[in-house]
Amino acid sequence: LESELTLANSESGENITIIITMAPSTSLLSAACAALAIVSPASAFVPTSSIASRQSSLSMVSKDGEISTSTRRGFFDNVASATAAIAGASTVLMNPSPAMAYGLNKANDRLASYGLPKLAGVPNGYSALAEIYGKGANRSPLLVAFGFPLDWVVTLPSQDVNGEDGTIQAGEYAKGDTATFFVVPNEGKADIQEKEKSFFKDALIAAISQKGSNIYQDFKVTKTEPVSVDGGKYVLVDFKYTLLTGAGFEVERKGVASVTSAGDGVQLLWAASIAARYKNKTEGSLRSIVQSFRCYADGLNFSADLRPAAEDF
Repeated sequence: LESELTLANSESGENITIIITMAPSTSLLSAACAALAIVSPASAFVPTSSIASRQSSLSMVSKDGEISTSTRRGFFDNVASATAAIAGASTVLMNPSPAMAYGLNKANDRLASYGLPKLAGVPNGYSALAEIYGKGANRSPLLVAFGFPLDWVVTLPSQDVNGEDGTIQAGEYAKGDTATFFVVPNEGKADIQEKEKSFFKDALIAAISQKGSNIYQDFKVTKTEPVSVDGGKYVLVDFKYTLLTGAGFEVERKGVASVTSAGDGVQLLWAASIAARYKNKTEGSLRSIVQSFRCYADGLNFSADLRPAAEDF
């Protein structure tokens, strides 16, 4: 495997070419690091913060693969950045990220295959999914779609001969930011915009307390807002609560949800984060996620996506 990278200094006219050649068993990451050390030993292990501080002086030109900079120092630092980018790409190729399986175009194509409108208003830099919830015979099928930040990880329900378990979720789990799909139990078809605030409180408590009623306290719905979009009725719900951890800590969390009624039940997507992060960083993104949420069932034929019942095996 051979890769070639050409870098140019727009001020001095200097050019440098890195050619990385390796055997099939050699890690691209190792080869990239070796090339970096050969070209500029002093910059081979430049801290990430140093590279980031110089990003404003860099200009990427895609036509000929050259990267130009206004200073000689920045030129050699670009070698570090570009080679690190190759190394990062190798990691993606060798260990595919779950996000690679998703994308706004893929989600919209799937929605279009069912004759449904595309997701609208998904921010730039977001991915999206359109997945079937209820492929197993133990659940009623639903088509669930929503956008989410590109670096979030997606989990889907598990399937076995006994049916389906789990739900559709995306999140940056290390920071406690999540968006989770939930089907409200024991609820039939409803005019969701006619429901009282207490209904949404009960539905969200059911969603956050699936692991037990002793993991939260002080739950409160702070705002509800009915919206109608793409032929469906939804209610946006702001809420907050205190999470009780197994270690005895109390963690304040805030979030927003979108509640709807598709098919023969009530469904919601709730997104939440630590209260401090919600206030300073995540509120906008969590609102974008739940506002993009769509759930469909009526009039759709899911037969091609469903798993056979256990007795059919």
